[in-house]
Amino acid sequence: MPHKCLPVLFAAVLALAGCSYFQFPGVHRVEVQQGNIITDEMVAQLRPGMTKSQVRYIMGTPLIADTFNQDRWDYHYSRQKGSKEEEHKSVTIFFINGKLSRVDDDRGPAQES
Repeated sequence: MPHKCLPVLFAAVLALAGCSYFQFPGVHRVEVQQGNIITDEMVAQLRPGMTKSQVRYIMGTPLIADTFNQDRWDYHYSRQKGSKEEEHKSVTIFFINGKLSRVDDDRGPAQES
């Protein structure tokens, strides 16, 4: 008799273990921050004509620096608490001849030189 219930019990445990739908009361969910912290103040300091080192001083090292396109830097930030994403920001910075030419901010209109 016990050997017939074992596969069903195993399947139920496996289904519950892999499912984030079930929220057990009292279980602490860790806040996860990923990427570069991006603030409005940081983006507001960016001006066309800035050098790459000046931009790096303000924004930090880009999360994604494309090997094949040295004139594009991508900054991404997300904060997630539990299973829901609470905040997401993305800024892409473009350079021409080593100088800042354009900032694409997912929170507002692009700034261009």
